[in-house]
Amino acid sequence: MDNLIPAPVRTRGGDSGAFVLDGATTLTAGPGTENTERWLRGTLGAAFGLPLAPAAKGAPSSVNTVELQVDPALGPEDYRLGVDAVRGVRITGGGAAGVFWGAQTLRQLLGPEAFRRAPVSPGAARRIPLTEIEDGPRFGWRGLMLDVARHFMPKDGVLRMLDLLAAHKLNVFHFHLTDDQGWRIEIKRHPRLTEAGAWRARTKYGHRASELWDETPHGGYYTQDDIREIVAYAAERHIRVVPEIDIPGHSQAAISAYPELGNTDVVDTSVLSVWDTWGINPNVLAPTDNTLRFFEGVFEEVLDLFPAETSPFIHVGGDECLKDQWKESPAAQARMTGLGLTDEDGLQSWFIRHFDRWLGERGRRLIGWDEILEGGLADGAAVSSWRGYAGGVTAAEAGHDVVMCPEQQVYLDHRQDGGADEPMPIGFVRTLEDVYRFEPVPPGLSDEAAGHILGAQANVWTEVMQDAARVDYQVFPRLAAFAEVVWSPLPAPGERDFAGFDRRMRAHYARLDALGVGYRPPAGPLPWQRRPGVLGRPIEGPPPTV
Repeated sequence: MDNLIPAPVRTRGGDSGAFVLDGATTLTAGPGTENTERWLRGTLGAAFGLPLAPAAKGAPSSVNTVELQVDPALGPEDYRLGVDAVRGVRITGGGAAGVFWGAQTLRQLLGPEAFRRAPVSPGAARRIPLTEIEDGPRFGWRGLMLDVARHFMPKDGVLRMLDLLAAHKLNVFHFHLTDDQGWRIEIKRHPRLTEAGAWRARTKYGHRASELWDETPHGGYYTQDDIREIVAYAAERHIRVVPEIDIPGHSQAAISAYPELGNTDVVDTSVLSVWDTWGINPNVLAPTDNTLRFFEGVFEEVLDLFPAETSPFIHVGGDECLKDQWKESPAAQARMTGLGLTDEDGLQSWFIRHFDRWLGERGRRLIGWDEILEGGLADGAAVSSWRGYAGGVTAAEAGHDVVMCPEQQVYLDHRQDGGADEPMPIGFVRTLEDVYRFEPVPPGLSDEAAGHILGAQANVWTEVMQDAARVDYQVFPRLAAFAEVVWSPLPAPGERDFAGFDRRMRAHYARLDALGVGYRPPAGPLPWQRRPGVLGRPIEGPPPTV
């Protein structure tokens, strides 16, 4: 009970006994708990070889059962879990999501074997300590952003990642689907986005200053049915999916497929290919009516694939849009003159505002990286604050909702240690303890502005993560620390009990082992996790708080 991650709000131990989960244990599911019923039967049933059958009609339903029920008096994601030696387990959630998070806690109480797909010790007693837990999240937005544009992750890897998010009570999956290096979502009215834009001839190996290249063509994309499957899989785990279509920068893959989308009056876009290296790309979308209509068509299909119930927010990127081509383009300058704009920041703001209105008319909300503040932000737009806290503070004080994801604190592509063995080291050192001491709400915010902090997310950019094993190494175990930060009512960063968390992590490593997660061991990378001789971009010293 004292090894739970994230830590519950309140726990109370009962007698020293336990409830034994066995072949006679039933599963009693009340209205609104059907998803969790299926999930429990599929996970715990498989892990222990137990049927967890429904209670027989007429049989006492309060004996030797796992009972799921909804009590609307609780918050939607809150839950209570009680374990009694005779009755069994009762999980009560304020909504279906609360019941599901309670089931995740039950899985942890059953030990690492509960995280396996088949029983490793058939017939062994499954003891659950007697306890009472009251729990609920600190933030409503507890997320992970995964970049599948730089290195494609096949569908099964995405589904596995959703399971890992659910196991840590994270409820937002930010799906970064497009960038200069690849377009990863099928758009039927624009087939060349995936026919041409999903594939690059080669890939820079390591940081962009590296002299190494992987000459193997790289690519892939999700069909529309793949996307529907991913969204449905996430919804069953009470995870919202935030799709990102990056505009007007980070668009070379789209321009290579449809050259008319670029600034053709200053660059020959017909010779552009999907970008094979990293960094900030100068090729941005042209601010034309044709571009607007093209991406309206893209977003129409995106909205169909990501229903409002699971994807109320649509991310439009908006970051790192170099404006040199707009400055040189007569067409872009004429557009600025016609709109009465004085600079290119205003032109980007016009672009973003157009899609803010367009999405709003269709019942969705626009969210973008904090550069969308430049030139003025539409009233209903939300901000992902990545360059530090400052953009989020500015947005929140102006009345905009904010997701805190400062690069200096929760970019999990940044290295975990300063040692020479870290593979392709990028950015600042962000240890497990550093992530545990991350605070999403910066000091000094007014109470009203603090109410606009929806929560936080950790971001995973995959320029140097060429496969799922490399993603595992960067994300874990730090995602466990992040999950506790956004779920549990922790004290101020300097007062947090990292030693206690580190002790609980000893049990959690065994869970990750059972799940097959290739995390970074506390003692450092294993031999096959190292990448000697591959240039990274380490930044020395503590990261600034900006």
